[in-house]
Amino acid sequence: MVRALPTEVRHRVGAELRYVQQGEMPSDWKPMATLGAGVYEIRIRMGKQYRVFYVARFSESVYVLHVFTKKTQQTARQDLEAGARRYRELMAERRDP
Repeated sequence: MVRALPTEVRHRVGAELRYVQQGEMPSDWKPMATLGAGVYEIRIRMGKQYRVFYVARFSESVYVLHVFTKKTQQTARQDLEAGARRYRELMAERRDP
């Protein structure tokens, strides 16, 4: 996921996720409640547009659900579906460890 991004973008993603780990909000974000309760999107613009779906509502960790390069103005259905599927998998795993 993140490893496939260009180096400078990976550094930016890491910095934004550190903000989240410290209890702050990223510099550019929006809620993604359609994917699941507590899911947010980090928006990164560095030449291209990059997105990170994550969940930070649990005290032990920030869960990155999906990272992708956004190619059109509207988020692709496959990216939304990937984020929603991983959210469901995370919730199922937390229920049945």
